[in-house]
Amino acid sequence: MTTIFNTYNKVSRRTGTIALSLSLLLTASSCSGFLEILPPNDVVLENYWTEKNDVTSVLFSCYESLESEESMLRMGVWGELRSDNITPGRTGSYDIQEMLKENILPTSSLVKWDVMYQTINRCNTVCHFAPSVQGKDPNYSPDELNANIAEAVFIRDLCYFYLLRTFRDVPITFEASLDDQRDYRIPPTKFENGIDTLIADLRKVEGYAVHRYVDDTRMQNREASRSAYENNSRVTCLAIYALLADLNLWRGNYSEVVKYSDLVLDYKKEQYKKMRANLGNINDMYEFNGIPLILDKPEGNSNCGNMLTEIFGDKNSFESLFELYFCNANVTNSYISDYYGTASQKAGFFNAPSTYRKDVAEGKNVLFDKRDGRAYGSILIDNTSYRIAKYATSSVTFDNQNITDEKSAKVNSNYRGDNYANWIIYRLTDVMLMKAEALILMGEDNYEEAFNLISAVNCRARSIKSATDKDALKFPDYNTPSKIINLLLDERNREFMYEGKRWYDLVRFSLRDGNTHTLVSKVTSVEEKYRGSNANAIKIKLSDPNIIFLPYYRDELKLNDYLKQNPAYGNTEEFVQ
Repeated sequence: MTTIFNTYNKVSRRTGTIALSLSLLLTASSCSGFLEILPPNDVVLENYWTEKNDVTSVLFSCYESLESEESMLRMGVWGELRSDNITPGRTGSYDIQEMLKENILPTSSLVKWDVMYQTINRCNTVCHFAPSVQGKDPNYSPDELNANIAEAVFIRDLCYFYLLRTFRDVPITFEASLDDQRDYRIPPTKFENGIDTLIADLRKVEGYAVHRYVDDTRMQNREASRSAYENNSRVTCLAIYALLADLNLWRGNYSEVVKYSDLVLDYKKEQYKKMRANLGNINDMYEFNGIPLILDKPEGNSNCGNMLTEIFGDKNSFESLFELYFCNANVTNSYISDYYGTASQKAGFFNAPSTYRKDVAEGKNVLFDKRDGRAYGSILIDNTSYRIAKYATSSVTFDNQNITDEKSAKVNSNYRGDNYANWIIYRLTDVMLMKAEALILMGEDNYEEAFNLISAVNCRARSIKSATDKDALKFPDYNTPSKIINLLLDERNREFMYEGKRWYDLVRFSLRDGNTHTLVSKVTSVEEKYRGSNANAIKIKLSDPNIIFLPYYRDELKLNDYLKQNPAYGNTEEFVQ
């Protein structure tokens, strides 16, 4: 497995030294007060790991690596491209075009995983050296050490989680690659064992992470996004709980999903309670079925759109649990501008299917209700094309009263003039719907509780405050196994469209069902995606359960004899020569 760490090691490792020329974010201004500059010169290994700042410098390089252009591309493409949410936009790379057609080869640049292992090795390096620093620097307390280790473990395990969901079986090691003497070619860990390994790893540190870096209970949401962004852009215990809930959901440990989800939900309820006590009425929040969420239409406002503007247009909302923070010319989110679009270049490489946006305002859409702000904020009608608006726009407003057609909805979206859109990994509604999914799978006695969570997410998006509203979802309409699980899957799509989650949702359902029927039904329902392709051929391809995972990259097969190619991709000997 030498290639896994090679790229990072080439710039970081020399005989007897560790090169630490990492292009870290600058301290300064309104953006990155918690980040520090790492010295751009080679530092002799034994002279480097001596004080707290040495640990935090390399730790923050882990965040930076996760935010890199190549890492962002994979998190976005791996989690969304093959789903029913994407159709071709302006002409992208050959590999993008081919993956859209389900023509995926081991030579595709999109199946390269080295950037994830680079981040993993930085995290392993922190975990390896940080404990020795605590004994050398009296200003580095045990609590600070443990919190830093928890941050590194979360980032490392998040990367492994992406790899497992994308490739199924992958090599897993928690040892840092520090020299050329050790052979890192190791066998891949089986998917189920890999998930179990990550759960056990995170449980060791779940009690060590910081709850909040800044007390923001005396701040309005907008002020908190500017002054307390560390609470969401650095790893906290809430981020770890969310990842543990997600891992357990994939592993089928449903009571554990409920436990970790409740830890998040209870904390956010208490946070909101403190905010109310300190600030009085908060006009842009409301408790939906007992859970505080950002209102799409704040009290006293005539327009909707506040929810999407605060969560995706601003940075670090109340609902954010962990997001990647982009703020200056050194670290930009070019994935959004290239793949979703900008104000200047218009369409990105991806477009949205008309299926999910056409006729929404007329009440005839297959997925969205006419009052659902997520339709207007996620997809923008631009003449005859349907552009992805989520993340790409800084704000959206619309009128959801008395809508009869698109004109009466009065949709107004403002595209970003910069490349600094944050990327959300986990937010509050994600935890709500993970818990709902677990409850459904625990049996019919839990259906109503699960429904209440789904309904809360749905009502917020449609500006419905009361479950007794005539337009609110009603439990008797969804109290059978097939109806409530389909409601859950559709609600996840409405809520997390273009957040890099849809393909993984379909993969999880396929693994649980033991077949790809749901995945094939959803993906092939978007006919636009297959213009110039054979939809029937794609249905046949996707019927193979192995093909929901990507192939190993050709060079990895050459360099690690333990890796055996995914059988869904046929005889790949021609790609291994």
